[in-house]
Amino acid sequence: MADFRLDQAAGLRRLLGGSSLQVVTFVAGCEGVGRSVAVANLGVALARLGKEVLIIDEHHTGDDIAGFFGLSARFDLLNVVQQEKPLSQVVLRPMHGLGVLPAAHAARKLGRLSVQQQKVLLEAIGGLEKPVDVILVDASIQHPQGISPFGLVSQETVVVLSSNGAAITEAYALIKKVSKLFARRHFRILVNKVRAQDDARSIFDNIAHVAAQRGVATLDYAGAIPLDEAIRQAAQLGRSVLTHAPEAPSAAAFRDLASDIQYWQQSQGEQGGVEYFMQQLLHLSQRITPNAIRA
Repeated sequence: MADFRLDQAAGLRRLLGGSSLQVVTFVAGCEGVGRSVAVANLGVALARLGKEVLIIDEHHTGDDIAGFFGLSARFDLLNVVQQEKPLSQVVLRPMHGLGVLPAAHAARKLGRLSVQQQKVLLEAIGGLEKPVDVILVDASIQHPQGISPFGLVSQETVVVLSSNGAAITEAYALIKKVSKLFARRHFRILVNKVRAQDDARSIFDNIAHVAAQRGVATLDYAGAIPLDEAIRQAAQLGRSVLTHAPEAPSAAAFRDLASDIQYWQQSQGEQGGVEYFMQQLLHLSQRITPNAIRA
């Protein structure tokens, strides 16, 4: 096992080339808040800043990031774990600097991987052609454990909500459950589909006040994405709004968010490298009791 861990570290260092990695998981309390569209557009914005971005997508075909870009995800990370396909055939490349890793099947089986399968996974990730600067995780709300393990071990967990009352209520419920069961005490809030910045701030202030008053968690404001017809039009064409309508208010909001994200890790003082992230992910996945968070 000691040799296995050394092999893990060596392979994962090759992934990053010794640089720091940012891992940001995007979660939501309910569907319909635009989480996946936000992740896809943010990935494009970060890639345009010169970052090498990998989106890990926990959603099945038909509701996935690949489909957003007009691509078809033929394989899954699980095919790599089972040594059926190399990682190079699973990762999709919608544009320079941006990779999409379909992982809907693998994410649901992380807790049941054998030691050999864990080794295969880590060696495959360590063998990526280019060092990765940022990993964005589009987490499914249908995960068997109730929340993706990525959201528990990522440096940052962003809760996406909209101005809809039900979305706000479900977002707070998710934060409360994760805080209580897994001692996650810090989240960022991204308010999507809002008509005005003042509305977004008001929504954030209210939920942050309740969370702090009840000792649930500390919430930080990630930003707001305006309700913008350009996003819908771009999605219909299988394009990012930054490409389709670069002057649109939503495109500007994604550029601002991408710029801010680069400083989140430093502001939190978290410098856990990729070795820590991947090993903790596998370790935690083995220990979570299925459906515990739904209790």
